[in-house]
Amino acid sequence: MASSLTRNQLDSVSLANYNEVRSILKTGDILFCSGDYLFSRIIQRLTKSTWSHTAIIYKDETLGRVLVLEAEPSVGIRLIPLSKYLTDYNGTKKPYKGRIFDNKLKTELDKEHFSRGISFGLDELTRPYDGHEIIRIFFRIVFRMGKRQKNRAYTCSELVHSMYSKAGVDFKFHDSYISPDDIWKDERVDMKYRML
Repeated sequence: MASSLTRNQLDSVSLANYNEVRSILKTGDILFCSGDYLFSRIIQRLTKSTWSHTAIIYKDETLGRVLVLEAEPSVGIRLIPLSKYLTDYNGTKKPYKGRIFDNKLKTELDKEHFSRGISFGLDELTRPYDGHEIIRIFFRIVFRMGKRQKNRAYTCSELVHSMYSKAGVDFKFHDSYISPDDIWKDERVDMKYRML
């Protein structure tokens, strides 16, 4: 995408009808969320970005399901229907509070190549969210101290980075961490639809 967008610019993008774009969504699409939750605002403020979350679409053609593979703070790595984001986020009977955009790589990966990334993500299901990494990132940004620790817990952008890395696509880290905004700004990422 390369350029930053303000909250007002995000709000000015017209909404796509999910039922109309559902068939066009593909495994490997990258979701970007700009949440209105307290934790979302903290991430946005820390990273000086409108983005607070990122995830990967996994489309199961056999079952006809569009799923989201993500690292979510309260539960860790999970796989949920995208429709839950749009209608019943985390059992609230309300949509996700914020904006959701679907993005694709400008150069499409072949299925076999990206299946390595998806397989990796599925193997990591139930691993914890790395809340401690958020605190460490805060210290690295504000106090310029500490370094990234490699472990088997993930932030959302670490999971997306790891899955794409397994497929042969590396997104650049910003200093010693990677944020949703770092992935968004990659020139290979192309915004397609606003779904919420």
